Amino acid sequence: MSEPSNAEPSNTEQSSTEPSVPSSLAAGVLRGARVVLRPATPGDVPALAAIRRTPEVYQRWRGGEDLAAAVAEDLAEPGSHPLTILYRDRVAGAIQWSEETEAEYRHASIDIYLDPTLHGRGLGTDAVRTLARHLIADRGHHRLVIDPAADNEPAIRCYTKVGFRPVGVMRRYELGADGSWHDGLLMDLLADELTPDEPTAAGPDEPTAA
Repeated sequence: MSEPSNAEPSNTEQSSTEPSVPSSLAAGVLRGARVVLRPATPGDVPALAAIRRTPEVYQRWRGGEDLAAAVAEDLAEPGSHPLTILYRDRVAGAIQWSEETEAEYRHASIDIYLDPTLHGRGLGTDAVRTLARHLIADRGHHRLVIDPAADNEPAIRCYTKVGFRPVGVMRRYELGADGSWHDGLLMDLLADELTPDEPTAAGPDEPTAA
């Protein structure tokens, strides 16, 4: 789920400056073309809470008045695997995955939110693609799902770039901050539909939240 920034992407930005990652977390690190994903830690809570506090992200993720507590609760949620998105040693957002392990229905799902000040640089697309690649290549999943709000066109475009396709509208799927029910869009991606890395910045479509 996202709102685009007004900033135009820079084709000159390179990923040569890779974020440093503590050796204790190195085993779980995923490196993309622009971002690094590493296991989220309690030390990330203040920065992630600040991102969740931005109007663009709060609109989609909410979390009440104590966003630090909400983020900490998310990090500790059973069955969820939260990763912090790093861009040039800066906490840029969070992406998490979970999986259905029953053999007949096995698949994984993804959620993401990104700092709105970093939109327009292809970071969200890179983060989703990097995690999707890991879930397919390392976790052996043949199908992934993601469910942005049906009116969140920038997020839908972002996920489409990775290879996700619309499956159908889930009517009155999510209770919004305004107290009314909003439609969601179920999107899925099969393993052979994952798109390759893009050589330059992907454009202004970035997921504030999934």
